[in-house]
Amino acid sequence: MKILVINAGSSSLKYQLFNMDDETVIAKGNCERIGLDGSFLVHKLSDGSKKEYREQMKDHTDAIKLVFKALTDREVGVIKSMEEISAVGHRVVQGGETFTRPVLIDDKVKAAIEEMIPLAPLHNPANLAGINACQRIMPNTPQVAVFDTAFHQTMPKKAFIYAIPYEYYEKYKIRRYGFHGTSHRFISETAAKFLGRENDPELKIVTCHLGNGSSFTAVKGGKCVDTSMGMTPLEGIPMGTRSGSIDPAIIEHIMKRENISISKAIEVLNTKSGMLGISGFSSDFRDLEDAELQGNERAILAREVFAYCGSKYIASYAAAMGGIDAVVFAGGVGENDGDIRMKMCQNLGFMGIRIDPERNNVRGKVALLSYDDSPVKVLLIPTNEEYAITHFTRDVVEALGR
Repeated sequence: MKILVINAGSSSLKYQLFNMDDETVIAKGNCERIGLDGSFLVHKLSDGSKKEYREQMKDHTDAIKLVFKALTDREVGVIKSMEEISAVGHRVVQGGETFTRPVLIDDKVKAAIEEMIPLAPLHNPANLAGINACQRIMPNTPQVAVFDTAFHQTMPKKAFIYAIPYEYYEKYKIRRYGFHGTSHRFISETAAKFLGRENDPELKIVTCHLGNGSSFTAVKGGKCVDTSMGMTPLEGIPMGTRSGSIDPAIIEHIMKRENISISKAIEVLNTKSGMLGISGFSSDFRDLEDAELQGNERAILAREVFAYCGSKYIASYAAAMGGIDAVVFAGGVGENDGDIRMKMCQNLGFMGIRIDPERNNVRGKVALLSYDDSPVKVLLIPTNEEYAITHFTRDVVEALGR
């Protein structure tokens, strides 16, 4: 069985083709600048070779056509025809309260995804465009939607409700939804296997997905009980360019002082804040680390703020679960920045969280970072959302007897 995973953005489309017989990536690539001048696709093979296609893609249908052209290319193609693809798995950012698990896409599912566009105006339209494009070109191939928000639907109401007039929840579904759910599910399940505690209802894990976008999740017995991102990905810890949680009155203050609109103020919080806002020069943690080593005070401050806020989330989620057995780091920063991991855990020794500096000198592979006698295990587990999506897609298709 071959499964194609599609992750469609507003002007980009990432893809990976998996061979589920040995669970390997046959090919992958990225379409950039869809709908803009100078659009292109970079197609990569498992042996490291690649080919670039410089072709105009006016929309996601053109992008999907170009992806299929690359996959069947005589020179770098990996399949003879699209009929070799058994199913397509689509990442969909916002599933609201409607979807708690991956589903086969039909007209009702597409209508529900469209209804939730106000909750994810930048993501759901692009996700839907990718779905429609694949259905036009592969009308007989099963399409499966895997929702970022689904894993978090087990949160109790006390964790997801906001302390605003309750009618806003009833009328507009304003509540905490959380994101990165596919990643948090994958790394928590992998951690449970690593610890030999699969299906343990008392296993308490805090998963830390750290990257340009970052989120924390409290996972008890394999289920999410709380998460840091909210109705949108803006809530939570400060990120690459996002402010994270702030006093809401700051928005009005900025608007009045800078004489800008509400939409412009929100744009500032999403694209000019976080690590970029504090440091003044970069949202890239590698740049900040280099600058920190050179004594740049604002780079030092940015990384300290990030680690400090992360420490508070880990501690508070231990309280939410009534204990903690493991902390798991993942994501581009979590997997590669040992200094951030150490900073985030250095004040948590009172909880039994202690990182071994020698073990912490590792990047991008599954590893135990804590001391052998540490009551709370600290793990590094590289996330693989695309891999998880293939498994969810296969499960849905096989359940239908296809």
